[in-house]
Amino acid sequence: MRFRLVTWNVNSIRLRLAGLKRLVRAWRPDLVCLQETKVADERFPYAECRALGFAHVHAHGMGGYNGVAILSRLPLAEVAAREWCGRADRRHLFATIRPAGRRVAMEIHNLYVPAGGDVPDPALNDKFAHKLAFLDEVTAWLAGRGRRGLRAVLAGDLNVAPLPTDVWSHRQLLAVVSHTPVEVARLERLAASLGWADAVRRFIPPAERLYTWWSYRARDWSASDRGRRLDHLWVTPALAPALAGAAVLRAARGWEDPSDHVPVRIDLAL
Repeated sequence: MRFRLVTWNVNSIRLRLAGLKRLVRAWRPDLVCLQETKVADERFPYAECRALGFAHVHAHGMGGYNGVAILSRLPLAEVAAREWCGRADRRHLFATIRPAGRRVAMEIHNLYVPAGGDVPDPALNDKFAHKLAFLDEVTAWLAGRGRRGLRAVLAGDLNVAPLPTDVWSHRQLLAVVSHTPVEVARLERLAASLGWADAVRRFIPPAERLYTWWSYRARDWSASDRGRRLDHLWVTPALAPALAGAAVLRAARGWEDPSDHVPVRIDLAL
């Protein structure tokens, strides 16, 4: 059985419904994790998402900011949300899914890490301090869930581009939020919490430049190509042998009314 999972920071779900339809036509995912939905739960477009074939839609959002959602063709169980750093800012939604005919379930964690502002100094920038604290808390919590044979996927906008090839200029971005050494170190600790594997880089080699985000400020985003890989899909060691493919839908950045992020997918052979 092939199982296809997609993550996408839509930067407002109500503005990206046409893009979501294009994504579904292009990739036919079984499950989609959305970030930055920017809508309170009671105003989430449940009917529109169900019309695309996702019978199971769960949202954890707020008006105008943040927000995450999981859209699934298969039933979800144990759906829950967590808040971090004492803030109810709707950044983590998780659930369990059991693909048809499979005895072992998978955990799906949909995570939206704070961007961190502009100044990479926690003493001067509360937003950056929040980002680091958020990563620390999530890392400790995930480490506590570790058990042998755990099958889990972590999907989302982690707002860190860890590799030199994940940014358009490693040297110039070392002091820019999202690629600083302190953030990369925090992301590495998060990856170590459950021995997560970077699923996309299993298929697109680390030596190859790869981006999932391009600023709206660019006059011609494709020509300048000053991107960063902020959106990630990770799997636990027990699930890594099932990895069967990965892709980034770069073309989505050129769609009408695009998000500044593009969808990322993995395929699992279960």
